[in-house]
Parts: sequence; C-alpha cells; structure tokens
Amino acid sequence: ARAFADYAGFTAGKLGDRVKHFITTNEIRCFTDLGHQVGIHAPGLKLDAAGVNQVRHHGTLAHGLGVQAIRAAVPGSIVGVAENPNIFAPTIETPENIEAAKKAYRHDNAPFLTAIMEGKYVDTYLEDAGAAAPKVEAGDMEIIASPLDFVALNIYTCGYVEADDSARGYKVLPRPTSAPRMASPWLYMTPEAGYWGVRLTSDLWSPKELYISENGCSADDAAVDGYVADTDRVTYLRNYLSEFHRATVEGYPLKGYFLWSLMDNFEWADGYGKRFGVHYVDFATQQRTPKLSALWYKRLIERNHLV
Repeated sequence: ARAFADYAGFTAGKLGDRVKHFITTNEIRCFTDLGHQVGIHAPGLKLDAAGVNQVRHHGTLAHGLGVQAIRAAVPGSIVGVAENPNIFAPTIETPENIEAAKKAYRHDNAPFLTAIMEGKYVDTYLEDAGAAAPKVEAGDMEIIASPLDFVALNIYTCGYVEADDSARGYKVLPRPTSAPRMASPWLYMTPEAGYWGVRLTSDLWSPKELYISENGCSADDAAVDGYVADTDRVTYLRNYLSEFHRATVEGYPLKGYFLWSLMDNFEWADGYGKRFGVHYVDFATQQRTPKLSALWYKRLIERNHLV
C-alpha cells in the first residue's frame, strides 16, 4: 500500500502541471478478488478468506494513502476513486424495497466503497467474516476514508432485491435463466443499474460529485461489407443513458459520463475475445471502423439528448 502511495505521488507530481483530476485506483474488487480469490487476474492466487480480506484491506488502504500522496504532490488537485460496486435495484419501488436496496448495497460493498465512504467496516461484514476479518492497524480506517472530491462508478449490471423479515431486512432474488444479457456471461441487461447506482451512492454517503467512469457492453460484433450494425449495443446504451438522465433530473450530482469503450481492446482475462468498443478494430491490421453505435453516440453528443 505504501509502495503504491509512493508511485501515485511521484506520478502525480510529474503530471500535476498539466493534470488536476486524478483517480487513485480502479475497481479494487477486481484486482483483489479476481487476482487473489478467483485467480483469473494477476497474480492468479486463490487465497483463503482471511487472506482475501487482508488483500482487500490493503487495496483500500493503498487508495487512501494514494489520495494523501496526490494531494501533497499537487496542491489543488481534484481526487477521487473509481469503483464497480455491486448494485441492487428494488423489484418494485416501495419505501420498504428501496430501504432493502440500500441495506444490500451497503453490505455487499462493505470492504470496498462502503469502507472508503464511512471509514469503518460495517457490522454485517465483520459478522460474516468472523475470524477471517482483516487485521486493521491504528489509523488505517482514517486513511482509507481520506476525503474525496468525487466518486466515479463503473456501472454495467445489477441484481434485484425485496424487503423481508430476516435479520438483514432484505433478500436478493435469483437470476432467471432467461434474463437478457449481452455477449459476456456476467453482463445482464439491467438498465436500472444506472439510476440506482447513482441514487444509492448519493443517498448513503452524499459525495460532492459523481461520474460514470465506465458504462458499456460487449456484443457479438461482426463486420458485414465493412459495417457493424450493433443495434443491441445501441439499445443497451439508450436504456442505460435514460436511467442516468433520470438521476440527473431528480437532482443527484452526476456530472459526467464516459462510455466504455471507444475501441475494441484487450479485455483483461477475456483477451481480445470480447468487443466493448463503438469502433471495430481489426486486430490483424489495426484498421478501425465506426460501428452503428459510434454514429448513434456521435449524434447524441451533437444534439445533447437521447436520439
């Protein structure tokens, strides 16, 4: 964690005369859990629960130390974090189900965004972890909760919850086998994720500003006569952007949106097998061709409203 802080401070210091906005870490859950629990990302480990929880703690601690290092290196810098929280939408928007969604969101992101925003591990997380709970040194949680200028969210999909009479006060509904999804097996098409990701983060923690640092989808793109008619991606983006618009209309501090992704690229453990871009890339020749989604998104930007 301290090595990361050294890196963050050094890098920010070199860029600070040209850059004022900084994100410390991107998707702590991915580089901790997928790299140290599931083992499909580097370094490819499969640790026990105690090991995974300790890695998570060091991930959020690295973020907090990074915030402090960047601020020290670049006075006046604007610093935030980019997280991909597990989002839950209420099945029906009743007060009880909305409260259930808040509880599920806070608990399921306990070692990540919740810890960063609250400076503590919530009781339900510590109860579940038991003896495998992370070892916390004096001052760690204060560092993890270093004040932020904005929170960035990577939003792709969500689950659904309802209130119940259990101790936790909610239940997560099973995913139907017929649920619509995009080309990645995990990427279910749940546009409500856009609105509820913004709303739950705002209602629970009141960040100064919110940004959507990633939103997009994989699709089975195939060029026919040099043209990719990715109508499925257009449908995905139109529906999600409608939900983000709902959040702004209701007054939530959503200040910007970044589509993932400009071009097809190397998608981590999926390599070049999953295409998220709005520009088609021929990986053999590096030729890049706008897809239908790029033309649609260009028109949206020009008119500044959904088309």
